Amino acid sequence: MAAIRAAARAAHPHEVCGLLLGQGDTISVAQATANVAPDPLRRFAIDPAALIAAHRAGRAGGLAVLGYFHSHPTGPARPSPTDVAQAAHDGRIWAIIAGETVALWRDHTSGFAPLSYGVIVD
Repeated sequence: MAAIRAAARAAHPHEVCGLLLGQGDTISVAQATANVAPDPLRRFAIDPAALIAAHRAGRAGGLAVLGYFHSHPTGPARPSPTDVAQAAHDGRIWAIIAGETVALWRDHTSGFAPLSYGVIVD
């Protein structure tokens, strides 16, 4: 959570985006990526090279891509109509940050469903 919040603060007023990496249902790393959207003030697009590299690393035994994160600098921490329209409906996790609030969602074929979560501090 700290990494997502820090990335969102650093990118503000632009949207931040990145990858959620881990194993099973445990997210271990939130890795910020470049936002390559043409209008990063209102949209996000994860750098395809970073996404491909993360998938390759996961196939080679590293952490798997469990999902994605992005910020809503001027909106709530829930999927926007644009998020719903652009979602792959692939079961991945989406973390959306608005201000200091981070909400997790599962991208199902029928739409987004809210997830509960706990944070483990090492």
